[in-house]
Amino acid sequence: MSTEVKVPVLGESITEATLGQWLKKPGEAVAIDEPIASLETDKVAVEVPSPVAGIMGAYAVEEGATVNVGAVIASIEAGAGATAPAKAATSVAPAMKTTAAPAAEAENSDLPLSPAVRRLVLELDIDPSKIRGTGKDGRLTKEDVLAAAKGAPAPSAETAFTAAPTTQATGARQEERVKMTRLRQTIAKRLKSAQDTAALLTTFNDLDMSAVIEARATYKDLFEKKHGVRLGFMGFFTKAVALAARDVPSVNAKIEGDEIVYHNYLDVSVAVSAPNGLVVPVVRNADAMSFAQIEKAIGDFGAKAKAGTLTMEDMSGGTFTISNGGVFGSLMSTPIINPPQSAVLGLHRIEDRPVVRDGQVVVRPMMYLALSYDHRLIDGREAVTFLKIVKEAIEDPTRLLIDL
Repeated sequence: MSTEVKVPVLGESITEATLGQWLKKPGEAVAIDEPIASLETDKVAVEVPSPVAGIMGAYAVEEGATVNVGAVIASIEAGAGATAPAKAATSVAPAMKTTAAPAAEAENSDLPLSPAVRRLVLELDIDPSKIRGTGKDGRLTKEDVLAAAKGAPAPSAETAFTAAPTTQATGARQEERVKMTRLRQTIAKRLKSAQDTAALLTTFNDLDMSAVIEARATYKDLFEKKHGVRLGFMGFFTKAVALAARDVPSVNAKIEGDEIVYHNYLDVSVAVSAPNGLVVPVVRNADAMSFAQIEKAIGDFGAKAKAGTLTMEDMSGGTFTISNGGVFGSLMSTPIINPPQSAVLGLHRIEDRPVVRDGQVVVRPMMYLALSYDHRLIDGREAVTFLKIVKEAIEDPTRLLIDL
């Protein structure tokens, strides 16, 4: 009996998605709840599980196609044997056959990975850029990763490679057109909308990280032993933001029509780098959380972003954003707000710089802070005050404890 595979409900207000990649080929055996395809929505990538165990049937749509919630994308021959016929995949229509990329493109780490492949790469601790993909357009499949983990050649890699078009050894000037993912398109639209709608302005300050670095070095081992998570810098900055937002509430507010909506809570959107772009999962009620709770929440989001398992609930909401470009080596930047929020705090790299203390030139670990804000709602005085409170709290962490 044939069972239809339909696009699942993707979340509130989301009615369509893009079929990013097929994870199973027609004729292959599938287990119940095993992912057979990945979908890309405006916010996250999700996997479509098989509703039954059986043999993968024909595709109803191709990769890159836009599909609506409830649409049929494939069929499963339910109740079939646990193993697929050896030649089943090759008996499919020729249009379904794939060819690996040439050797010149075999180690292209820019090709998108499906959530299932990303998860497997992380679990096996394998560098995907070192594996030649045998999927469509040279993409990696689960079989490629498993073969690499065992030290065996990728399935059909030799056959696919010899069938691929050759590339000129010298003097080749190539271009490749890749359609933007739905997530990347949404990021582009939202950031451009922020520039077109908000009156964006950025103010800067620098701060001495000596006290926080010393506190972290002193207590990080005890902290990790007690709480099971590393003590990072984001806990300090989140606490400092909560302290500053209490005194400058407009930074934690938003414009809605001709009204200003003030929040009596702080939901911090933490910018996290994912394989398909920047995502901003939300740490809810961050103002009421402990250092350990904040660090655990951020650590969990980072792992889920790499594995492609962030949910719509993880991404929704947020009243303020903290973006840490310093992890990539950024010295200074002007971050863009995440609408409908009105402000974003940008953190940057820590580096030793000469500064004057008590009339003496000394070397201190310094960091530049940047606060981008919507000038329609936040005045310059408020922005500078907010940034000054954050600076003072980080330079003297005791303020975080005595609520000063």
